[in-house]
Amino acid sequence: MYPRSPLASIQKFHQELIALRRDLHANPEIGFQEVRTSGIVAGALEALGVEVHRGVGKTGVVGVIRGQRHDSGLSIGLRADMDALPIKEEGDAAYCSTVPGLMHACGHDGHTAILLGTAKYLMQNRDFNGTAVLIFQPAEEGLGGAKAMVDDGLFERFPCDSIYALHNWPALPAGTIGINPGPMMAASDRWEVTVEGRGGHGAHPYQTIDPIVVAAHIVTALQTIVSRNVHPVESAVISLGHIQAGSPTTPSVIPSRAHLVGTVRTFSDTVQKLVESRMRALIASVAEAFGATAELKYHRSYPATINSAQQANFLADVATDLFGAQNVVRDLIPSMGSEDFSFMLQKRPGAYFRLGQGGAEQGRFLHNPKFDFNDEVIPMGSALFAALVERSMPLEK
Repeated sequence: MYPRSPLASIQKFHQELIALRRDLHANPEIGFQEVRTSGIVAGALEALGVEVHRGVGKTGVVGVIRGQRHDSGLSIGLRADMDALPIKEEGDAAYCSTVPGLMHACGHDGHTAILLGTAKYLMQNRDFNGTAVLIFQPAEEGLGGAKAMVDDGLFERFPCDSIYALHNWPALPAGTIGINPGPMMAASDRWEVTVEGRGGHGAHPYQTIDPIVVAAHIVTALQTIVSRNVHPVESAVISLGHIQAGSPTTPSVIPSRAHLVGTVRTFSDTVQKLVESRMRALIASVAEAFGATAELKYHRSYPATINSAQQANFLADVATDLFGAQNVVRDLIPSMGSEDFSFMLQKRPGAYFRLGQGGAEQGRFLHNPKFDFNDEVIPMGSALFAALVERSMPLEK
């Protein structure tokens, strides 16, 4: 087991972290608007004596903690996201969101509290030789806050030999750590198709080029890409999330245009390029066959989140020492969801892991309007982050 677990020390201020988390939950802020949240984070760090840097990547905060010694030249980054979602909360807790239409439906309030717990423990002990960089990131939910921080010189200003992040996971029992030494989250791409036909009267479709029929054939054709072009052992998802054409008030009018919007999820660059290429070919050829035209706009949003094997195995070993092998899943199945921590992993080796919190069995998964973070797992997340610092940068070798 770990020679001196941080868990017991962190549990002594567990209630303090719960109160902070619930305050953040009651006052959610969405991406790049985390003014109050980043102010609370920066203030809490400053109260601990941490070196604080505000405004990194717009509303991001970075705290720098040096160990009792730091002549090793080693450094490690720990990241927590801070933003909420534009979802109306339907929970019944006393600390439910006070901001109409916004809530912490993904648990970033818990992630922030966890990293602040790590900060307090590290400042109380400093049992390491090196520098811990605590990264409080804005705008993870679709706006690329991680990329904003990287573009703002995150790793040039705050060097990190490796970097780690966590995310709560309702599908794992509370306190279970889930990780694997490869893909954890998929790349997320957005696509749009505009079909141009020729509108006319619904009673005389032969005088038109119906874009709705063309769009329907495109949707059907796209479903063959994964089943007939992607290798069976690879993974890909093509989903249509929106289709619009015509108006429900004019059922006898065939419109001239149809618009489709969807997402693509992949784990490898090769599959990602294949899917985009096949989409372009199929969409153009289907439209042409009907005498219409179709334009595909394909936007790559978040890259795949791929763990570095060395860091992932190191984290699994540390978690096993802390919590026991029975509480560590080393071959967690990847998720087709996406995560902008991938931008940081493109720059530095590291690992992204799941902190089980339960709740899926009650239907309260991520982005659910009744979701709430499980406060009981806060000390475990803080302790694992702290142990990564102490184990990767020991005072004595």
